[in-house]
Amino acid sequence: MQDLFTPMSLGPLTLANRFVFPPIKTASGTPQGKVTDRQMTFYRQIAHHGPAIVILEPVAVTADGREHPKQLCVHLEDSVAELKKIVGAIHQEDRLACLHLNHGGAAANPKASGTPPRAPSEFTCASVGVPAEALTDSQIDAIVDGYRVAAQRAVAAGFDVIEVQAGHGYLVSQFLNAKINRRQDRYGENRLLFATRVLDAVKAGAPQLPMIVRIAGSEMSPEFGISPEDMAPMLKLAQDKGAIAIHVGMGTSCFSPPWYFHHSSLPEKPQNDALSWVRSQTGLPIIAAGRMGRADRVRSLRAAGAMDLVALGRPLIADPQLIEKWSREAYSEVAACGYCLQGCLHRVRNGEPIGCNLNPEIGNPPLGQTEKALKVLVAGGGPAGISAALYLARRGHHVTLAEKQDRLGGQFNLAWQAPGKKTMHDGLENLKGQVRAHADQVLTGRAVDLDLVRELAPDLLVWATGAVQNIPAIDGLDSQYTMTSLEYFEGAKTVHGPRVLVIGAGRTGLEIAEKLGVDGLEVVATKRTDPIGSMMELVTKKLMLMRLEKLSNVTLMPHTTVKQFRADGVDVVQDDTAKVLAPFQTVILASGMRSAPGPDEAMRQAVPAVETIGDAAEVMDIYAAVHAGYATAQKY
Repeated sequence: MQDLFTPMSLGPLTLANRFVFPPIKTASGTPQGKVTDRQMTFYRQIAHHGPAIVILEPVAVTADGREHPKQLCVHLEDSVAELKKIVGAIHQEDRLACLHLNHGGAAANPKASGTPPRAPSEFTCASVGVPAEALTDSQIDAIVDGYRVAAQRAVAAGFDVIEVQAGHGYLVSQFLNAKINRRQDRYGENRLLFATRVLDAVKAGAPQLPMIVRIAGSEMSPEFGISPEDMAPMLKLAQDKGAIAIHVGMGTSCFSPPWYFHHSSLPEKPQNDALSWVRSQTGLPIIAAGRMGRADRVRSLRAAGAMDLVALGRPLIADPQLIEKWSREAYSEVAACGYCLQGCLHRVRNGEPIGCNLNPEIGNPPLGQTEKALKVLVAGGGPAGISAALYLARRGHHVTLAEKQDRLGGQFNLAWQAPGKKTMHDGLENLKGQVRAHADQVLTGRAVDLDLVRELAPDLLVWATGAVQNIPAIDGLDSQYTMTSLEYFEGAKTVHGPRVLVIGAGRTGLEIAEKLGVDGLEVVATKRTDPIGSMMELVTKKLMLMRLEKLSNVTLMPHTTVKQFRADGVDVVQDDTAKVLAPFQTVILASGMRSAPGPDEAMRQAVPAVETIGDAAEVMDIYAAVHAGYATAQKY
């Protein structure tokens, strides 16, 4: 694996290593296409001792191909000046900058583009939900010319490489795909024609810049995804047109988002098979993208000859120092991405700048040293407490972290046990290791009380004791064998069957229902007000509901209120209709959380300053908790 860290030649380029940062939407720009300080900081962090090539977030070659209102732009008059800012930041770190050119086609977002989506033929991209109009010849010509102009601007902005998006269900792929391109003109008779014109336009606009072509090894959509027979000519065309590498991801943005975003719960074999297929079709170097943040997987794929370069996107957002740590085999020091999509995709879709559950520093200026070191006591070793202790210690404060349980992690210890979330475990272990390395002392099995406050005499008390289960007021509940969701995941009580009722079908309730269903128990999960799985990241929710649909022993009951437990049944009301469910042997309460009690008045009086953070202040999620700890450190 050591050859990954040494310089290599790729076409006319000399690379510092064999790593690439792929194009990831950041939602950090402005709707007017202006580059922000956050964007500059983000790319500087990624490039510092980082991948040899940093590919910027996708740009649409014409306005009607845009996907996000805050997307980086290349089509505006001032785009060259704006793009130069990022290129300069990357070059200052002695890394190469690559501009990724795309047109969304049917995947373009009308809210971002201001026009209806357009595609080779009329069809609807499922992730957009708005029917696409068929492109006219003049519109096609304008888009092709957009690629030429974009390539010219890449040269003017100082880019070293251009990448052309030819896969993932975007416009080039749509033209190649016989399931989507039903045109009766020359673009239908020769589905490779549009791609040929695009690559020619890019070469005409930037003849001196090397070109990478991006594809999906498999679009993972039997109904709408491009077939290998339709993609194979694209690989030959790329080679014929002088491309220096093929960048291989998975999925389509329209019809297989879980694969497009490489969700943690998906199997690795389809991607391995897709890389092998691409290798059989081309002699060009292959850049493999998607869930490459584990060194053992990289070793395996390299040994199989499936790739030449490694694309690291979210793993570098979680830990921009990953490549340097791998180079010295310090694998345990890596803050390993859990591929949960919560801090990255979920935020970007909601219009917020990209972030990370594990790394609140991404996109933010470096934490400076404090001018006055304080004695700090942090109460609670969950995500918020660990984060506060870690970053306060890094600021130069003298920090003691105290956790009443015998281990750190809080509810993070439970989160990775849910189906499809095992990859989150490594990130938790890294956070634990970091706080132990930086804090003055870490106490487990020790609750913060007045005695400890008086003993340590802190200048600042950070109260991060998390949340406790909300117990609903239901007649007869005290007559049932019950456990909270926390007790379930902790294994504090045994589940009795065969029938289990889960009250609360939010994220946690669904995770419990799936685990029990897989174990063969008969499960009913109710949700009183919000829709099933409310507040969940959409890809995660879709995958979970698809898995639950296959479990005939799991029943989901939305809009259902549990009214009373009786010896012979359970009274519920669903959509204003009264029903009686057969008795259950176990009732699991996943009916939301509420903040744990704060410090009492005596403790408050004994400390000059108190900060209540994380779920102890407001029940939210791991992302909010970790970032609350970081924000607290910034204040002091």
